[in-house]
Order: sequence, then structure tokens, then C-alpha cells
Amino acid sequence: MKRIALFTSGGDAPGMNALIRAVTRIGLSNGLEVIGIYGGFSGMIDGNFVKLGRKETANIISLGGTILLTSRSKEFMHAGGRAAAAKNLKEWGIDGVVACGGDGTFHGSHALWLEHKIPIVGVPGTIDNDLYGTEYTIGFDTAINTAAEAIDKIRDTAYSHNRVFIIEVMGRDAGFIAMDVGIACGAEYIAVPETVTDIDQLYQRILQQQKRRTIIIVGEGDEYGGAVVFAQTLKDKFEIDAKVTILGHIQRGGSPTVRDRVLASHLGKAAVMALLEGKTDVMIGRVHHEITYVPFEETWSKKKYLQDWRLDLADSLA
Repeated sequence: MKRIALFTSGGDAPGMNALIRAVTRIGLSNGLEVIGIYGGFSGMIDGNFVKLGRKETANIISLGGTILLTSRSKEFMHAGGRAAAAKNLKEWGIDGVVACGGDGTFHGSHALWLEHKIPIVGVPGTIDNDLYGTEYTIGFDTAINTAAEAIDKIRDTAYSHNRVFIIEVMGRDAGFIAMDVGIACGAEYIAVPETVTDIDQLYQRILQQQKRRTIIIVGEGDEYGGAVVFAQTLKDKFEIDAKVTILGHIQRGGSPTVRDRVLASHLGKAAVMALLEGKTDVMIGRVHHEITYVPFEETWSKKKYLQDWRLDLADSLA
């Protein structure tokens, strides 16, 4: 193996630049050329390739987002798009690929391996922390710290005005962000996709607070609906006025935490070494600080469950 490529795909996550730096430096130290692909799968199809070195990846470890940019490519979902991408990879002499992203990225990477036999390994980069086979994903720690900082400020206002606040955080299919920030910020109720929302119980929690200074955290994927739906229900059913804050994409940006930088660096090194060892069609994860190799198909076919202790702790504290 002489030349590897690297790309980021799907939603950006703080720590992706730390990963790019790690893959480049570990690759160079093992005698490899490292090629960056701009714009994810779309860039792979369009041939937006550039050589990466120490200069190109200097001083990026603290930056949020991704210097390689990202995209969601509809073309890559079709065999013709993947064939065009594979053609470019082969013309550039790419012997292996490191893909950083989430569920969609790994679906595409798996298809590229099956159809064109280009060795590829994945690194979990998503703030949702919803991928099976790794304890944490790159970006999750930064996202929950960003959300917690915002919620702490909202609580100051909730206290000053004796108001009920409903705060919606990201997490389309998983409640890891909502649960962790809810526990950390002292929420009176946390609604996540993994549990069934009980509006009457929520009302009782608000009554315990004497209809004031109540923080409710809602994961965007909750089956009952988002924060706006919650607020409207409380208004219509219980005549409670609640203020809504949707944190949205603020959770994806910002300088990555130390934990995310270290995780990205560790996984980046492991990804390069995995390619050199002949591994392919796997996600590089980490469980109890040990590197794991999880077949791509398992990352989406197996469910990563929100642990019972989190649910029990949140309920007990509320």
C-alpha cells in the first residue's frame, strides 16, 4: 500500500479536522501518500482530490467543521455514481480509503467495497452517538458540552422569569444528546425516541415546580413531536405557557473538546494501521479505550441502545 485517500461525509462533527490531521501524519510516518477528497462522495465522483501533508493539516486540530468539506450525494446512491467514483480512485492510484461519517457514509462505503473491491475503513463521525460498535462517536462530547452551555444560560432566564422552557436538541434516531444534557443540566423531564412520552407525567413534573422554573429537554426524534408540539400541547391541555428554544445546528459547530480531539486522533491512527494490516469493510470504533473493528453492516443492522442506567438516573433525579 502506497497511497491512501481520506474524506468526510454526511453531517459535520467537531473533531473531524483532528481526524484528518491524524490520518495524514500517521500515513506519512508509515511511508504513505495521503490524498484528501473534497466534498465527500460528491467530490469522489467529481475528482476533487488534493495531496495532504503536514503543511496542509497544520493548526487544524482545534477547528470545528471539516477542511475537506462534506455533502450528501444522491448520485452516489446509484451504481453509476459509485462506478465514476471508483474510476477516479483507481486513476489516482488509491490503495485504500478512510471514510469519516455516520450511517449513510458507511452504507456508501460498504457498496463501494462490494462493487469495486477498493479497501475502505470507516471512522464514526456524528454528534448523535448512534452507531453500534463504538462507545462514543467523534463530535458527541463537543455537542453535549455546547448544548449544556446554552441550557445553563436558558435556566438563568427561566429562574428569573419563573417560566417553563422546552429546549429541543438534535438526535433524529437516538436520545444520547438529550439524555446526557438533560441529566447534566437538571432537566425536570427528558423526552427521547427510545421512550414513550407521558404528557400527564410531564404535567405532574411541572406542578412539582409550581409551574415555574422548569426545564424540559426534547430530542428532535421523539415520537410525540418536537419542542413546538410539546409547547402547544401544554397550552391546549393544561393552559401552561412554555417558551421554546431549538438549539439546532449550533450543536455541530465550535472547537472540539479535548475528549473529541483525543478520540479522533486515536481512531485516525487505528484507521491507517487497519488498512496497512489488510482490513476492509469495517468501522474503527473504541470500547473501554480499546480499538474495535465492526463490519459496516452491523453498524446499521444492530441497534445501539440507550443504557437503562441513564434512563433510571434521569427519572430518579427528576
